[in-house]
Amino acid sequence: MSRETIRRDLKLLANRGELEVVHGGAMRRDTLDIPQPQRTTRDSGASGRQAIGQLAASLIEDGATVLLDSGALAGAIVSGLLGKRDITVCTHSLTHALALVRHPLIRVFVLGGQVDATEEAAFGVDTVLALDSYSCDLAFISARGFTSDGEPTDTTRHGAELRARMLLAARRPYLLADHAQFQRTTPIRIPNSDRAAGLLVDHAPPETLADAFRRNGLPVTVAGTSVRTD
Repeated sequence: MSRETIRRDLKLLANRGELEVVHGGAMRRDTLDIPQPQRTTRDSGASGRQAIGQLAASLIEDGATVLLDSGALAGAIVSGLLGKRDITVCTHSLTHALALVRHPLIRVFVLGGQVDATEEAAFGVDTVLALDSYSCDLAFISARGFTSDGEPTDTTRHGAELRARMLLAARRPYLLADHAQFQRTTPIRIPNSDRAAGLLVDHAPPETLADAFRRNGLPVTVAGTSVRTD
């Protein structure tokens, strides 16, 4: 079959509305309408994440060394770092590292290990051991959910192990969660949560969970307000 025949057939199908001609070929129109899960996940709750990111960035002073978790919630802090001076960031997130490394006033250290394609971040024994080389002023660590007694949880064992170690690697480690995490319990508890200096959120937690946080001595600060519970 000649190229001219292929082009003619593609044009005919496009005129019928069955194909969309794109650079390098063609796609069925129904595939163009399929939702993109990753983009949708990142866009949902964006305003809440942005508020948490701004609150977290306000805690970071010039000259600080910051340990930054992977994921969209910790990623919301990145834009707030761009106005800081002499900042050092340690992260296992390739996404956050690439976003920050282009800025001359920010030094970036990447924690090595096996890269998880979903989170675009390193996990595993090598990543945990790499933390021993760093002493950080602050850490910002995402919780994927909470138990009924107010302990943070994760979706995977390797994620929980790394985040537990991150809680020990900074003088002031903070947990991050948006309101969706209040209704979610993921299967693996994150140890060392008693080391957290506070929990930064976009909405006040339900009263039962707020009571659990108070019993655990975990201060909760709601982004965009003056609300803080101890």
